[in-house]
Amino acid sequence: MSSLPTIAPLDQPELDAALRRRMDGKTKPLGALGRLEALALQIAQVLGTEHPRLEQPQMVVFAGDHGLTAQGVSAYPADVTWQMVMNFLAGGAAVSVLARQHGLSLTVVDAGVRCDFAPQAGLLLRKIAPGTADASQAPAMTADQCATAVEAGRDVVRGLPGNALLLGEMGIGNTSSAALLLSRLAGLPIERCTGRGTGLDDAGLAHKVRVLSAVLQRHAGAVEPLQALAALGGFEIAMMVGAVLQAAEERRVIVVDGFIVCSAVLVAHALQPAVLQRCVFAHRSQEGGHPLLLEHLGVEPLLDLGLRLGEGSGAALAWPLLESACRILNEMASFESAGVSRGAEA
Repeated sequence: MSSLPTIAPLDQPELDAALRRRMDGKTKPLGALGRLEALALQIAQVLGTEHPRLEQPQMVVFAGDHGLTAQGVSAYPADVTWQMVMNFLAGGAAVSVLARQHGLSLTVVDAGVRCDFAPQAGLLLRKIAPGTADASQAPAMTADQCATAVEAGRDVVRGLPGNALLLGEMGIGNTSSAALLLSRLAGLPIERCTGRGTGLDDAGLAHKVRVLSAVLQRHAGAVEPLQALAALGGFEIAMMVGAVLQAAEERRVIVVDGFIVCSAVLVAHALQPAVLQRCVFAHRSQEGGHPLLLEHLGVEPLLDLGLRLGEGSGAALAWPLLESACRILNEMASFESAGVSRGAEA
């Protein structure tokens, strides 16, 4: 694998000051548009311009299977992964509908699905292996597989146009990997990090916690970010780590979906903390560990709709807010241009 990129902090005080003057000069009381103002400034800072425009937004859904599903940690069978990939490509999934609605180009990446797909439009074949190993028996990935997956994620982003990347995922069992990564990298008890995934009942959730506890004990020595990723993660998560790093290096705006995508950002942040400046967190999901992960990263998502679907659905739903934020900065009149008197606060 080529060396990982170094993500420099966005340190541009002149631009930041100019953006604040522009926003405060709009025909509104100071701060009246709340978090939309901060979102507009963040997008402009990432893109490095006073006049940000989001161009050719790319929704990319990374898919992979998990050997840990053999231990009964999911309410759904592993075959659902490949079946949902076909659903994405046929245009029938929630993220497919939302991508059409909002004009997002949708690409599905086979990171490691247990199915041999025929080449077709909208699908990138980057399979590392037909699913990871069972992490309760061995590391989910070898170090080489993990490195290859991270580099593949970077390569996917290199090949995409535009300046905005929306991330989604599909993989039965991947809430387990996300919970394991959160527990290991944030130092939180696995019980607090583990949720119901696709809909486990109380007995199923208790069993899942027991399995994940044993996985953490087995891989107690995997403490560095890439070690933990290889031991605990999935191919789709590893590719998303690479995608986040590459998009951050290229100064694309990164729209982060729910728990699984956030777990990839968690790893990327542990490697290169400045990636967070490029990330817009779409929503807070109902999956157990997601609020804890957001709190650990110190970020506040845009939406809280009780979602727990994944796929990138939350990122797609948040997308219009990013477009609105840019339009406010670019199209809203200033007090001077509109001939409107300022209030005493100015």
